[in-house]
Amino acid sequence: MRPSGAGSVHLTYCTNIHPGETWAEVRQNLSEHVLRVKALVAPQEPFGIGLRLSAEAARSLAAAAALDELRAFLAAHDLYVFTINGFPYGRFHGARVKEDVYRPDWLEEERLAYTDALARILSALLPPGVAGSVSTVPGCFRPRARERGALAGMADRLIRHAATLVRLDRELGKCVTLALEPEPFCVFETVAETVGFFEERLFTHAAAARLAALSGLGSPAAEAALRRHLGVCLDACHAAVEFEAPGEAVLALRRAGIAIAKVQVSAGLKVEPPSASHRAALLPFAEDVYLHQVVARQGAELRRYADLGDALGDPTAASADEWRIHFHVPLFREELGPFRNTQGFLRDLLRIQEKDAISTHLEVETYTWHVLPAAYRGQDVAEDVAREMRWTLDALHSTAG
Repeated sequence: MRPSGAGSVHLTYCTNIHPGETWAEVRQNLSEHVLRVKALVAPQEPFGIGLRLSAEAARSLAAAAALDELRAFLAAHDLYVFTINGFPYGRFHGARVKEDVYRPDWLEEERLAYTDALARILSALLPPGVAGSVSTVPGCFRPRARERGALAGMADRLIRHAATLVRLDRELGKCVTLALEPEPFCVFETVAETVGFFEERLFTHAAAARLAALSGLGSPAAEAALRRHLGVCLDACHAAVEFEAPGEAVLALRRAGIAIAKVQVSAGLKVEPPSASHRAALLPFAEDVYLHQVVARQGAELRRYADLGDALGDPTAASADEWRIHFHVPLFREELGPFRNTQGFLRDLLRIQEKDAISTHLEVETYTWHVLPAAYRGQDVAEDVAREMRWTLDALHSTAG
């Protein structure tokens, strides 16, 4: 859907919140959940879908018959697809995910092949005149970046993917941008690290020459294509957990000429202070499916933990002034018992979005409904998602003028 007065800005939610790894399961989710959310928030207007496809589902949907069936379904229900979540390659619900969510990563050929496939699917589905985005893992989980040549290998695969996007643009007239998504405890976890990688590895003469050789573009056109087809997904939860300042983060990306291909509208958890009672109250959030990275601030110093259990088990972490936790919690629940969410960061980011249209793609992404402590979720996921989308629209509109 398009927020009122937002021109070409598209707002959706990510279907990764619904369990389902096969195309049949994803297709069922579209019929059962997406149509309900549309009826609740946009019954009389086109509704964009933030599609999540596993590698298995992508292989099935790549078939012409499956694509034709999906196009017919979209047309019949006034739906369209403009973005794909290409972050989780494999299973994302009902079993331990943790750090496996990044694998295969950009150190592996399987990640490149998967992302190429998603780009082809999205190009086949995009409406005329609508640009597409595919969000992806931030390189790899930080410990894997210690391998020799890791950054060079990731950069080369990203450039090879850009060559695929150039070909799709040339052949189909569909522009797709790959959006690297900075996340705590990954090789690109802060905006500064992400900018550094782009400037040192992707937006260089050597990278442009590599893309020119792969695509047949001239050097200036190759440089422009790298900026057109490679960008970032700015996840509000991740950035808030890293204690980023919204305005400074956006300005740093703009100064580097890095496109914000997608903003994920999300909120993390704030614990201030991490007292004994607060740490005890955190135990229900230390669940076994997803990784919940923690950044602890003491004065100006930041200390990072790969998972909530690690922070809870470190006595020195208790002396911090504040913890921020990568646990996507409901946008509309600013208070969760003794804790607060990072809604303040999100409101500031949406204020910048409303004023400057920093991205044309907004995607609500609270994927943790099934593991969130029961006290903080409703009985119906579609109603919770609709409430989040209404909250986002209200936040955008409240910043207008």
